[in-house]
Amino acid sequence: MQELGTGEAVARAKAIYDYGQTAIFASQADPRLHMVLYVPPTAADGRKLDLLVAVHGTGRTSAIDFRDGFAEFGLYNDCAILCPIFPVGVLGDGARSGYKFLEEGDIRYDQVVLAMVEEMADKYRQDWSKFAMFGFSGGGHFVHRFAILHPEKLWAASIGAPGSVTLLDPTRDWWVGIRDLEARFGKSFRLEDLAKVPVHMIVGDADLETWEITHKPGGKYYMDGANDAGKTRPERLAALASSFREAGVDVTFDRVPGVSHDRMKVLGHVKAFLAKVLEERRAK
Repeated sequence: MQELGTGEAVARAKAIYDYGQTAIFASQADPRLHMVLYVPPTAADGRKLDLLVAVHGTGRTSAIDFRDGFAEFGLYNDCAILCPIFPVGVLGDGARSGYKFLEEGDIRYDQVVLAMVEEMADKYRQDWSKFAMFGFSGGGHFVHRFAILHPEKLWAASIGAPGSVTLLDPTRDWWVGIRDLEARFGKSFRLEDLAKVPVHMIVGDADLETWEITHKPGGKYYMDGANDAGKTRPERLAALASSFREAGVDVTFDRVPGVSHDRMKVLGHVKAFLAKVLEERRAK
């Protein structure tokens, strides 16, 4: 069998590991955290792409589901898919939910995602100064809080079935409200930027289990008002939609009949929303 020359081997390795469904990469900004991508092979020939960041839920395995589930969408819509992977217990304490609230110990997950996007934009020679973001369950936690803090970075946000929500309430502290946003994160809330972002919210109407989302006194994320947005995911997401709309944000709300807490059964709706926004964005 003929051995490949060095140049051929490098090119073949890039085609296998850097394009299409990629290898898992460590973040240069924080190698404790990782990412996996789908990058349309046309990018190797210089084709310009948009970017969707898709954020996993508590089990983390949905990072691969989303990479693969959005691959065809990415291929036919010239859109790369970047799926961060935030391991359970990254600080050695077994904690599962830190990333959902953007900060955990010395980690600012929002800043790591921005660094991941910048790193991959350089790698693939793309302009990803703005990107779309989708997340389901724990990822839905992350996405709406990222949108509140960094709306200027987004051309769309799709928020799927978060267990708890941060309302645009200036009378309550984070994470229930946004009163201390600047003190906590060093950045003020900019409603004018959020109002420019097309926002999609989606949940199944049968997504009614509450065992994992009811905050109880003594819990790590319990605070006054923690359960005020509603008992179930549909109720809480409806409260978030109302909060955004009252502030002047354009929200498309999908309550999917007969669907429980099933991430894969909502992807069709998410793709339809993103395709519409992409078409409008590219027509400008």
